[in-house]
Amino acid sequence: MTDVMDRLISRLVLDESGCWLWPGAVSRGYGQLGVGGKLKRVHRLTYEYFRGVIPEGLTLDHLCRVRRCANPWHCEPVTNRENTLRGEHPSAIAYREGRCKRGHPYEQHGRTDAHGHHYCRLCKSEWQRANRAAVAA
Repeated sequence: MTDVMDRLISRLVLDESGCWLWPGAVSRGYGQLGVGGKLKRVHRLTYEYFRGVIPEGLTLDHLCRVRRCANPWHCEPVTNRENTLRGEHPSAIAYREGRCKRGHPYEQHGRTDAHGHHYCRLCKSEWQRANRAAVAA
């Protein structure tokens, strides 16, 4: 593992915000490195090397929001749900703002189904109405 880490660390580029930027291959914005014939994400490799094992069932969230960053102190183990809700997807932003993607306030219209998924009662009713009309036509 030390050979891999030596190779990885020698390629990192430090930026002014403290990110350890990976200049090599990326997939979906995340740095990748070939290890033992398999591609591994560099932020996971550095996290496990410097900070320890990533707990089972958790994923690493880049607190700096830079996917190419391999600085293990810029990553936090969180659930996939938490990682998604912290993201910049329009639905995650709307959820943080307390509204659905169409602007209906969750406080009044938000519901949670048996699986723990949040949805807007007004949007669901609208979708069901449109779906019934399409099936009837």
